[in-house]
Amino acid sequence: MPLPQNLYIWSFNSLGFMENFIVSARKYRPDTFQTVVGQASITSTLKNAIKNNQLAHAYLFCGPRGVGKTTCARIFAKTINCQNLSAEIESCNECESCMAFNGNRSYNIHELDAASNNSVDDIRNLTDQVRIPPQIGHYSVYIIDEVHMLSSQAFNAFLKTLEEPPKHAIFILATTEKHKIIPTILSRCQIFDFNRIRIGDISSHLLHVATSENVSVESEALNVIAQKADGAMRDALSIFDQIVSFSGRTVTYKDVISNLNVLDYDYYFRCVDLFLKNDISGSLLIFNEILDHGFDGHHFITGMSSHFRDVMVCKDPITIQLLEVGNEIKEKYKIQAARCENDFLIGAMQIASECDLQYKASQNKRLLVELAIIKISQLTLKKK
Repeated sequence: MPLPQNLYIWSFNSLGFMENFIVSARKYRPDTFQTVVGQASITSTLKNAIKNNQLAHAYLFCGPRGVGKTTCARIFAKTINCQNLSAEIESCNECESCMAFNGNRSYNIHELDAASNNSVDDIRNLTDQVRIPPQIGHYSVYIIDEVHMLSSQAFNAFLKTLEEPPKHAIFILATTEKHKIIPTILSRCQIFDFNRIRIGDISSHLLHVATSENVSVESEALNVIAQKADGAMRDALSIFDQIVSFSGRTVTYKDVISNLNVLDYDYYFRCVDLFLKNDISGSLLIFNEILDHGFDGHHFITGMSSHFRDVMVCKDPITIQLLEVGNEIKEKYKIQAARCENDFLIGAMQIASECDLQYKASQNKRLLVELAIIKISQLTLKKK
């Protein structure tokens, strides 16, 4: 029995959408050193090595997830095989080697996932493959991701090849857990430690992506996404896609905190205002309102500790640069910092920190947080 005509159309549209959509983390993945975000020192070092023809035979890229380790490895492999390097030591994207790389058909670049290829036999196959010279370009580059997953026997089998590979072979090892790699491997590699990407850099890149996708987004919304990503650009782009699916082409701060289950800054500002007035009842009512919104007490008290810290750094123009929020929120912090004395902030942070440490062991968690709120509310009262 044939399906209704409108069902055929619905299936075609759904399949078309799925095929055309590319997640931002892949669509906006850097393809040159210049487009790598937040790793300027590493990209400069790699470009200088290419410029001066001082290429090592083994590199180790280590750092947190989503900061560009594998991406930089691919860009490096593409650049050293480019036949028409630019004056800025960037690939031309026009020669046969670059075209092959962009089309995912390059035989010069070999990627191995050590998580699923971690045996001695897998390494033996790799060492056999290393002997084959490249067909186009000068180097065969072997990118081994999550290299810490190799077994100890595989590591030992890899040692000799890693120390004395053929002239055309370059190894780039990538890992999130450098401490799991044996010292004999570390001593044979040039080690590059990738940093967590700063919140400002993530926000700027997200704004570029939003502009490219014709998405209108508030700066505070981008800042919350960047904070939630915890220094990982890939996580930030994934969260951005999720928010756009939720909000459409206009992304607001309210949409972001609602979708990501983030506690609004406004609650903390209101709480501190009530603490300064010694208003215990009002403070407890705000805490109850937060619980009604689905947040637990631990979430509140850790956020409160961070808020006191942020108010503290705003009291001195020298330390205000440590505050990683948007300009509008920063002004609120400055106003509140002017009203808070150092003794109050230090005492409040101590009480909140003690509550945080005791939270897991407490039998009555709500009472523990409420007791901390009462103590903070009485700090200025004692002084009076």
